Amino acid sequence: MYSIHSLVSVIPKIGPKYKELLKKLEIFTVKDLMYHFPFRYDDFSKMKTVAELEEGDNVTVEATIDSLNNIFTKYGKRLTKVTASDFSGKIDIIWFNQHYLKTVFKEGSTYYFSGKVEKFNNKLSIISPSFELKSNNSLNTGRLVPIYPETTGVSSKYLRSKIYELLTAETDLREFIPQDILEKENMQNINWSMNQIHFPDSSFEASIARDRFAFEELFLEMLKVETRKNEWNTEMKGIKLKVDNKKVGEFISKLPFSLTIEQQNSIADIISDMEMSKPMNRLLEGDVGTGKTIVAIISSYITKLNGLKTLYMAPTEILAKQHYETFKKFLPDLNIKIITGSKKDTELERGDVFIGTHAILFSKEELKDIGLVIIDEQHRFGVEQRGKLLTMGTKSEQVPHFLSMTATPIPRTLALTFYGDLDISILKQHPNKERKITTKVIPEKQRESIYKWIKEKNEQTFIVCPLIEESESLMLENVKAAEKEFAELKKGIFKDIEIGLLHGRMKPKEKQDMIDKFRNKEIQILVSTPVIEVGIDVPDATVIVIESAERYGLASLHQLRGRVGRGSKEGFCFVTMSNNNKTAYERLKNLETLSNGLDLAEIDMKMRGTGDVFGTMQHGFKRFKVASLSDIELLDKAKLWAKNIYPSRDNYPLLKEKIEFSDTTFIKNN
Repeated sequence: MYSIHSLVSVIPKIGPKYKELLKKLEIFTVKDLMYHFPFRYDDFSKMKTVAELEEGDNVTVEATIDSLNNIFTKYGKRLTKVTASDFSGKIDIIWFNQHYLKTVFKEGSTYYFSGKVEKFNNKLSIISPSFELKSNNSLNTGRLVPIYPETTGVSSKYLRSKIYELLTAETDLREFIPQDILEKENMQNINWSMNQIHFPDSSFEASIARDRFAFEELFLEMLKVETRKNEWNTEMKGIKLKVDNKKVGEFISKLPFSLTIEQQNSIADIISDMEMSKPMNRLLEGDVGTGKTIVAIISSYITKLNGLKTLYMAPTEILAKQHYETFKKFLPDLNIKIITGSKKDTELERGDVFIGTHAILFSKEELKDIGLVIIDEQHRFGVEQRGKLLTMGTKSEQVPHFLSMTATPIPRTLALTFYGDLDISILKQHPNKERKITTKVIPEKQRESIYKWIKEKNEQTFIVCPLIEESESLMLENVKAAEKEFAELKKGIFKDIEIGLLHGRMKPKEKQDMIDKFRNKEIQILVSTPVIEVGIDVPDATVIVIESAERYGLASLHQLRGRVGRGSKEGFCFVTMSNNNKTAYERLKNLETLSNGLDLAEIDMKMRGTGDVFGTMQHGFKRFKVASLSDIELLDKAKLWAKNIYPSRDNYPLLKEKIEFSDTTFIKNN
C-alpha cells in the first residue's frame, strides 16, 4: 500500500535520477504524482481496420508485424519501416532516426498503432505513431491518451506508466469533501475522478473529473482563507492604540497637498482598526500614483505617537531607498533607519521607523516594540517571512498591526481568493487631477518616426524590453532584448544623447547609480527590463516605450506606463508588438481608452485567463492545476461552501487535516 505522503522514490524504478528529474515538475510525493494532471488528451479512441484508413485520419490500428527493417536512404535519412497487417490488408509504418526500434518490435506480435495516416513515397502510411503491445490495459494507444507537462528526461509515456501503477495499486487516497457537498453539487468521488482525469473513458468523463478537482482546489483555498481569518480574529492579540485626532489633523493640514476622499476614508479605516485590541489586517490597494505612500506615512506617525515603531518592508533595495527618502521628507522629526542587504544599521533600538527589504528579518539586531508592519507588494513575501513578522510586537503574545499595500490591480475574484482574510481599502482617484498619460499601440513601421519624435521632444524616456539578452529560441526571435537594443540605439538614432542600461542582473549599487543618474538628468534615455515596473519614481520622466508588449498582461503594462507623467507634464506611452497577432493587438488597444488598472485586469482575466493576469506571474501568487479564477460562479460556490462548512470542520477530520497549515500554526511549530 502506498501512502500519498510518501516520497515518490517509494515507487519501483524511481531511483535517484528520476527523483531529481521529477522535482523539476514539482513532484516530490506520491500525492504530487497523482495530482500531476494532463493538460490535454490525444484522441486515439477511433479504431479502424487497415482497409478503412484514409489520408488525414488520426486513428488506432490493431495490426500484426510481418516485417521490420532499418533503412538508410540515398539522401542520408535513417528510417525504421514496419509492415503490419490485419485481416483487411497491409500498411507501412514509418519512424525517422529511431533505429533502436528494431530491437523493440517482434515479428508476429500484434500491436496497437496510434497516429496520423499520411502519404509516404506516394503510399498510405502511418508516420511516427505511438504504439504498444496488444493488451486489455492500453495506456498509450486506442483511447483518449493523456498528455502531461513534461521535462527533459520525463516523457508523458513515462508519467502514464507510473501514474497507472499508482491508480491500480492500493493507496490511502481518501475522500475528504463532505458527502452532502458531493451530492448537492452532483460531483463524483475522489477515486473515480482520479482515474477518469488520467485515463478517461470519454471526454465527457474527463470533463466531469476536471470539474470535481477544480472545485476541490478552490474549496480548499477558501477554507484556508476562513482559517486565517478565524485565527486572526480569535487568537491574535493586538496592541490597542490611542489616536490623537488633533495631532493627526494638524499633520495632515501641513501637507503640501490635499488628500483625496479615498485617502481620507482609508486613513479612517486604519485608525478604526488600530483602536481595536484585535490587530489590524488590512490591504490598501491603490492604482499607480494614487498616493498609498502618504497613507503609510500617516499610519507610521500615529504609531510613533503611541511610543511604538514602524517596520516598512519593500520588495527591492531600490524601492526601500526611495521610500526612505520620502519618509524623511514628510517625517523630518522622526529617527528613520534603513536596513538593506548592503547596509544594516546596528542601532535599531534608536529608530522610530525601519525601512528595508526582507534583509530586515535576518538582521543581527532584534527588532522590538514594533506597533505597525507595512508590507509593500505583499504577495512577494512568503508565509514564513510573514510568520516571523508576527512575533515583533511589544510582548510575546501581542502582534503588530498589519498594513499590506499593492499597486497590482487585483480583480474581484483574485481578491476573494488571495486576500479574503484581509479587510480591503481601495484608492482609485489620483491626487493629481490634471495627470494625463496618452497611450498608443504602434505598428513596427512607425517605430522610427516615434524615435525621431522622442529625440525632438528631448525629455526623460524609458525604453522597456522584456529580455536582458537576445534569445536563440525561435519563439522569441523577434522579442526585443535590452542589451542589444541599448547597443543599437546608442550607436544609432540616439548616438548624440546620453543613454543608460538597467536590468535585474546588475548589482544593487549599479542599479541605484543608474537610477540616480536618470533622475538627475545625467542620462536622457534609460533602456531597461521590467525591473522598473514596481514603484520607481522619476517625476521628470514623460515618455515610455514598451517593446514586445504582447508578452505582458494589461495590468503589468498599466504599471509600467505609470512610471511616466508623475510630475506636472503630460506622459506618453508607446506600446509595440513583436508579431502581428490580431487578438493581441485588439487586447492591447484597451490601453488607449482605459486608465484604470482594475478594469484592465478584469479584461485580461477574461481574455488570457488567470495565469496571465499579471503578465509574467509574480512570485507568491498561487497557481491552480485545474481551477480557473475566471469561473466566478464556481469560485462563489466554493467560497459559500467553505463559509458554511468551516464552523463544523471538526466533524470532518480528513478535511481539517487539509487546511491546518496557516501563519499562526507556523509560529506555534517554529
